[in-house]
Parts: sequence; structure tokens; C-alpha cells
Amino acid sequence: MREILYLEIPTPDMATVRSWLQTNFEPGNGEKLLTSEGFRLKIPSATTPAGTALSENLPAELSVFVWSVQRTTYLKVFRWAEQPFPGEGQILRHLTKEIRSRFPHHYPEPPAIDLSQQSIFAALASAYPLTVKYFQKMPNGEYDLTRAYWWEQRWREGVRNPQQPRQVVFSGKGDGGLGTGDWEKDNPKTQSPVPNPQYDIIYIGGALGAIHAALMAKLGYKVLLVERMPFGRMNREWNISRDEIQSLVNLGLVTPAELETIIAREYKDGFNKFFDANNLAKLRSPVLHTPTVLNLGLDSEKWLQMCGQKLQAAGGEIWDETEFIHADIDISQVILKVKHLPSQIEKQVSGRLLIDAMGTASPIAWQLNGGRAFDSVCPTVGAAIESGFEPGVWDSQYGDVLYSHGDISRGRQLIWELFPGAGDELTIYLFHYHEVNAENPGSLLEMYEDFFTILPEYRRCDMDKLVWKKPTFGYIPGHFSIGSSDRTVAFDRLMAIGDAASLQSPLVFTGFGSLVRNLERLTTLLDIALKHDLLTFRHLNQIRAYQSNVSVTWLFSKGMMVPTGKFLPPQRINAMLNTFFGLLADEPLEVADNFIKDKCDWLTFNRLALKAASKNPALLLWIWELAGPRDLVRWLGSYFNFGRHAIVSTLLSPWFERFLNRVGFWLEPRNPGLWLWLLAINYAIATGKPRSRSQVAKTNPEAIIPKSEARISH
Repeated sequence: MREILYLEIPTPDMATVRSWLQTNFEPGNGEKLLTSEGFRLKIPSATTPAGTALSENLPAELSVFVWSVQRTTYLKVFRWAEQPFPGEGQILRHLTKEIRSRFPHHYPEPPAIDLSQQSIFAALASAYPLTVKYFQKMPNGEYDLTRAYWWEQRWREGVRNPQQPRQVVFSGKGDGGLGTGDWEKDNPKTQSPVPNPQYDIIYIGGALGAIHAALMAKLGYKVLLVERMPFGRMNREWNISRDEIQSLVNLGLVTPAELETIIAREYKDGFNKFFDANNLAKLRSPVLHTPTVLNLGLDSEKWLQMCGQKLQAAGGEIWDETEFIHADIDISQVILKVKHLPSQIEKQVSGRLLIDAMGTASPIAWQLNGGRAFDSVCPTVGAAIESGFEPGVWDSQYGDVLYSHGDISRGRQLIWELFPGAGDELTIYLFHYHEVNAENPGSLLEMYEDFFTILPEYRRCDMDKLVWKKPTFGYIPGHFSIGSSDRTVAFDRLMAIGDAASLQSPLVFTGFGSLVRNLERLTTLLDIALKHDLLTFRHLNQIRAYQSNVSVTWLFSKGMMVPTGKFLPPQRINAMLNTFFGLLADEPLEVADNFIKDKCDWLTFNRLALKAASKNPALLLWIWELAGPRDLVRWLGSYFNFGRHAIVSTLLSPWFERFLNRVGFWLEPRNPGLWLWLLAINYAIATGKPRSRSQVAKTNPEAIIPKSEARISH
């Protein structure tokens, strides 16, 4: 028996596909015999061609059948005999063409709703029944589902109008693409301009913004934090490693004792494994163990409350349930207009600097970068679950860093993450890598319907016995930077951090990981800029979390995206992932740790790339098909920039930092702009350096265990 065709059919309605196969499809050759899940195609004995050699034990038949997993229908065709079925190629081409015509890709839109007339539950019940059912079982479920709907609508608005984004920042200069100079004429102020800035820094966005705001307030700056939600509420949980979060202690934001109180769980090992049942034997891989990647689960809401307390203790203020409307930038200050949502009262406030920490919902990020605000995105959904899994389903000493349990599903390669929390709590995410496309922006609500349907396929459970703590969702962005200045993260008196800046790794980290790993860099440079009033675009655009070794890995994430409207062999992306993660599994522990944590150096990257191409030569063709010539040319720019950075780093690393330590005391007061530029270069050199095995082991000695002892059933 031999498999001769494998197709993904992008619909959850397997019954309709089966009925169509059995009733409507005409193969054009052979006798069609219906089966429970498809049909058999056999050659009537009277029409068997003369001289055809048939096995005595195997009939000349094709078996066509369908099955469903991941809310998707799949089809396979098997041939019983060794010899091709008469007209086999033509039959398969005809079957594929007819299926693609009858069951094309479909990208559903959330319905337009009016919440003044009905609840969010009633409005979405017919389109997303399971999503409504389980959000109703969550504390604050109505509020959170409304926010998920709002976030999807905001994301779609940005994707579909990239060339003419909603203008929310205006410049009195009328340059930089931010305004026309007609702000006063078109938008007369209801209050007179504030003569002096009321704050040094105003942050918009109370998640990542709260961390950075607390740190800057401790440095003595007068800080205001504006947050659209009630402060401290989070639609995500945060995971990180111990060596990365140590920066919070090093910078004095928390004490070691305080840090321990926000760690909900530190697990022993993290797994990376991708479905390989349909991969060739040589493209299957063992579990990749990453015991020091994302192995600390934080109590995110407790952590945010701690940041808020530290911010207020240092003299900062928090305006929560307050929405940003627009900002007007002039030569001496930024004037913001905001609205307090419960009272609908609009207020005006001014500051020396505005920091955008609104993530992918940020209209500022879209305005600054026009048509290339984000090149990719991971629509991500999930939930923190307090209890309800049967004993033995999961051991809370372990996490799933990246895991798939099936092939391409309705044009997406779905990937799971699972992180244990306090007690029996598990936080589970479902996401996929996705290119930004106006026809197919990527849907949180569709993903949630998937999540609530297929969670039992991933981890055995009775959905109605699970105790839900809260939903977790968002759009995690990616930007394929060619060089350090390819993405605009600043304007005069304005800069972006976290997901709004979108300079993080395209693999497993979000803006949180990027912010924490670059916290010293961002804080030190911003402190210098504020002290010397270096708040123009030229200076602020140097304060960024860019890494050349991050930008070059975007090709890896590109290989996990199914282009909109295109059909790939269902097993393709899993085969690519297994190829590369299989190589990492064969490497020493520190190699995988460095690669996933954005600490991979130029030599290691090239060595792994060559090994991957040698192991699976088809990988190059697959990447070409997915990326296309335009993006490959862009990637070559990133690659050459990575090589140039490696050369510069090698030349400067032995002496440059010592040189800065010697000249800083007299250079900074004499030429602060030059001093800021030199420090930015030094941080670019130092950030992302690989760690040795001893350094990896030091962060979590108990996690460095033999692989044979770290197995768990998937």
C-alpha cells in the first residue's frame, strides 16, 4: 500500500466534503464503491488491460478517505498495488482541482455589532458558539470578549488602511509625515496650550509601559502612565528565564526577595516538538529540550501591581480606564488629549516625551511606519486554567515551549504553548505565524473557536470540567528589519517600546522578552537623552532594542507562514520545523539556548544553516517558494548586515567599552549627542552575545539533566 496524495481541505465541515466525494465527484475511470469515509476506486475485471501484471494479493484499487482534526478536513489517497492505477495521475490532478474549486480558502469576518442593542455574548453566539460558551464561564468574560473583539477590529483597521493610517500624532513643524501644520485650524483646542510640560515622560499603555515607567520614575523623572483598561489587568501571562529577568534586580527595580514573590512557577524542562507522522523518516526529530527558556512563569497581574506601586511611590501617576485620542508635538513639549472612559470626560496633559507602549493596537506605530508597520503577526489566543485536568495529563515540572499536534490547518500551522503556573494552574496558548495581508488579517475570534474545539485533541480534558481563570490573547507583531534604522521607532519627542516598536525575536519571544532583555540599554540611553534634552528624532531613533542576529532569523519565521490563498503540502511546515529543531536537539544545550534567546553568533548561524541544507536539500526550494524573490533579497540585506555587525563587534569588543569608561566623564557634558551615539554603538555590540554552557547551567542548575530523564508523553 502506498500513499499517493495528501491534501488539506480548509473547512471544518467534513460531512459536506465526504458527501461531495461520494455523490458529486466523478473520477472518470474505474468503478466507484462508497465507504464510510470516502470511496474505493477499482478496475472492473472486464476492463483490465491485457497484459497488466497485478499482484495476486493486492487488488488494483485506490482508496480515498477523509478525516477531521484541528477543525479542518484532510484527504488521503492510497494505492493498494505497487503498479500505478490506470490513469492514476489524471485522476489525482482532477480530484485536486475539483476540491480546490469546491472548497477554496475562506477568511471569515467578525460580524458588525452594536453593543448598545445587545450583549457581546448575544452578538457573537451564532458565529462563535464555543467562544461565547466558555467566555461566559470566565470571571469578567463579557469585558474580555468585548476587548478581544475591539482588538481584532483595531488590528483589521490598521492592516486594511496601511497607506492612510488614522492620524493621531500631529507636528507643529508639518514635517515627518506626521502632520500638515493645519492642526490648529482643523482641530481648535478646547483649552489653551500648557506653558510648561507637566511631566517628563508620558507612557501610553500600562503593561510593558508600567515596567519601564516604574524604572524611569525611580531615576527621578516625573512620570504619567495612561492605560485604557483598569490598571493591572492583563490579557496575557508572561514567561521568561532567570538569567533574563535578573536585569530587573541589576537595575534596582526589584529586590531579589521581591522577584521571588512574582514567580508563580519555575519548571524543570521545556519541550519543543512538532507533529511528524506525515514527514519522511529522515525529517522526523526527537524532542528538543530547552530547560532554561521561558521556564519562569510570572504572576503578571501581581507584577504589574508591584510596578504601579513603585511608580506611585516614586511620585508617578496612573490614569487608568483612559483612552489616548491624539498628540500634538511642538518644539518644547507633547500635548496629549485623552478621554476618561467611565465619565467620558476629555482631558489635556503635556510632557517632554511621549512613549508608545500600546502594542499592535497602537495607531502611532501604524502612522510612524505607514505601509510597513508590521510585516508579520502571531494571532495568539488561550487561557489561564485553574484546574480541571485529570491527574496524569500534565506534570507541572514541565512546559511546552513550541508544539504542534497536526499539519497545516485552514491555511495556518497551529502551534501550542503550555506553561505551568501556581498550584494546578496551566496557561495554554494557541497561535500561528502569519503574514500581514488585507484580505486575511488574522482573526482572534476564529482562533478562539479553534482553541475551544481542539484543546482536548492537544491535552486530554473534559472542557466542561475546566475552571477558567482568564483568557489570554493578542497580536504579537514582527518586523523584518534589513538594518538598524529600517524601522521607525521614534519622532521628535516620541518613541516606541515593546510590541509597538516590534524589534523582538520572531521565534518565541514577545515585546515583554525584548523589553526585559534590553531594559538596561533602553533605560540608560533614555536617561542620557532626557538629561541633555536630546529629544529629536535623530537622537531618540537610536534608542531601540534592535539586534542584527534577530533580524536575520526572520526568514525562519517566514518559513512558518502559509501565504494567503496558497495551498501547501499539509506536512511542509512541520517538516521544516523538524529539520531545524532536530539539528538543535543534536547540539549542546547552550546552542539551542542561545539560538532561541537571540544570542546566536554569526559562525553558529552559518554552521546550523549549512547543516540544515545538507540534511534536507529541499529546504532551500521550500523557503524560495514561501519567501519569494523580493523577501529573499531583503533577507540577504539582513544577512550581510549581520556579517558586517559581526566584523565590527570583533574589532571593537576588546577595547571599546574600556575606552568609553575613560572618556565618558568629560565627553558627556561637552558633546552629549556624540556620547549617546557611542553608547548606543556599545550596547549594539554587547547585546545578544552567546553564553557558554557554564553560564546556561548557572541560571538553573537543576534543569540541566540528562535527556533520558526529561521525557514526558506527548
